[in-house]
Amino acid sequence: MPADLARASTTDLLAELKRRMESPPKKNIILVGPPGSGKGTQAPLIKDKYKLCHLATGDLLRAAVAAGTEMGKAAKEVMEKGGLVSDEIVIGIIKDNISTPDCGNGFILDGFPRTVVQAEKLDGMLTSEGVGHIDHVIEFKVPDATLVERICGRLIHPASGRSYHEKFHPPKVAGKDDETGEPLVKRKDDNEETLTKRLDAFHKQTKPVVDYYAKQGLYSPVDADRKADSVSATIAAILAK
Repeated sequence: MPADLARASTTDLLAELKRRMESPPKKNIILVGPPGSGKGTQAPLIKDKYKLCHLATGDLLRAAVAAGTEMGKAAKEVMEKGGLVSDEIVIGIIKDNISTPDCGNGFILDGFPRTVVQAEKLDGMLTSEGVGHIDHVIEFKVPDATLVERICGRLIHPASGRSYHEKFHPPKVAGKDDETGEPLVKRKDDNEETLTKRLDAFHKQTKPVVDYYAKQGLYSPVDADRKADSVSATIAAILAK
């Protein structure tokens, strides 16, 4: 028995054993899927089960700008000029977040990488920071026609972000938020023409990234056109590998 363990009390040893048994193995996960595919439903479940942090790049950018971090300032300057935030800035913001205690068990990355170049840069950053590597890339597969139906019927409560659906999850009173009674709205881009174009672009953009991770044995497609608990069970089986 190592000297440091020999000096530890039984209580301390049991506490450490319990901590190690309760702490899930570290996992770094990328979720891939178009709007309406169910990532928003599954990500919080994965986060809670494996004690991970959820890094949605859009939210990270807004938070970094609001916090006035070095990377946030750089992003704000670019956005104010109407430009696209560079890969280096986005990866820098991800780097800032994965070094926090919340990401100690790993992370769920949502919305990045979108290109093979971004995937390569992400791999390089993870290696250079010594925080491991990507363990799983899970793609949520749903037929485009289903996605259009899901999203075109979506209703949003602007103040809270609560979402409803005219067919699948209607509010108690048509057009009104269940909790406040305030009006629900449809997003301007939640229409069939816009969505069809977005989905076509998504598939063309995503395939090379998916192929990149598939060559590394990290890619798993999931049939997400099912009930949420069935999708959760499939994801759990993937993450148990």
